Amino acid sequence: MKPNLKKILSILFIVLSISAVIFLALRNQELSDIGTAFSQMNLWWLTCVFFCWLAYTVFDGLNYWCYLRRAGFKISIGRAINVALIGFYYSNITPSAAGGQPMQVNSMRKAGIPVAYGTMAVTIRFITNQFMISAMSLVLFLLNRDFVYRQLQGAMWVVRFGWLLNFGAVPLVLFAAFKRKWVQGILNWIIRLLNKIHLVKKPDATIEKVSGILDSYDKALHDLMHMPGQILLQFLCSFLSLLGLTGSIVFVYYAFGMQGTHWYEVLTLSCLLYVSASATPLPGASGANEGFFMLYYTNVFTEKIKGLALLVWRFFTYYLFLIVGIGTVILEKIILKREKEKREQDEVPAPDIWK
Repeated sequence: MKPNLKKILSILFIVLSISAVIFLALRNQELSDIGTAFSQMNLWWLTCVFFCWLAYTVFDGLNYWCYLRRAGFKISIGRAINVALIGFYYSNITPSAAGGQPMQVNSMRKAGIPVAYGTMAVTIRFITNQFMISAMSLVLFLLNRDFVYRQLQGAMWVVRFGWLLNFGAVPLVLFAAFKRKWVQGILNWIIRLLNKIHLVKKPDATIEKVSGILDSYDKALHDLMHMPGQILLQFLCSFLSLLGLTGSIVFVYYAFGMQGTHWYEVLTLSCLLYVSASATPLPGASGANEGFFMLYYTNVFTEKIKGLALLVWRFFTYYLFLIVGIGTVILEKIILKREKEKREQDEVPAPDIWK
């Protein structure tokens, strides 16, 4: 598929997603005054929703910062958070979130981080996040099993499929590190196959480059295995980050003055919604998030409020990342331009005043 066509389709999905959310929020005939409904929201709880968004972003950035600083690279916390925001932005505009990690590795490369270590940083974040959301959703499900079965009923198969898909990614990534020869052989075969169909021009050079990346990746992962404190720190950052993301709906619930469902039950549904919707290959899981929200939170939010709750929740968990992400991409270009100009100035020899 051509790059321009991908961008057009991604933008179209985003527009359709926004339209779907607004439609679901406004379709209730009983809701005659939207302004009044929003004005009745508790601003304190709404502020907490924003801080959940902030926690998700900051702790995700700290995940990269902790690993890269421990590996000996000088990167500021601000730059690490910038990497996280770039990942969120591109993940939300590309199918299956395929563009997020490559753009993060590229952003770190521009900051002076080798590709192998940048790849390792996003891989660690991926493993810890996948493991942590799987653990969180499983524990909360087991603790609130009766409530979940009453609430979801026939949708449990979606939850099981989503959970298996999220957790299954962890051993696959680890397999790439601990079964290096197998992975190398598979990649060599793929590269030579691509060469036969004229998609790779220099197979030997490509194999050598991939082998070098795998060497660095393998070394970085095995070094990490000897740093239990760093591993625990990575899991802690992932836990706090995901808690911010999944916990935002709890504060949306309180912001609208809802009662009758415990906060931990609302959080449980949020984690299950996350693993269910993540299996959708659309940008930002558009459509799936909206649909599952309306299904999972039936009888949690009243019919009069549910559409508006979806609108607020989706803004803070999706659209705000797009808005901030655009600014982040522009800011990175400005920073890189200034850094390039500074390097060029430093390279210009000073004039000899004695001539």
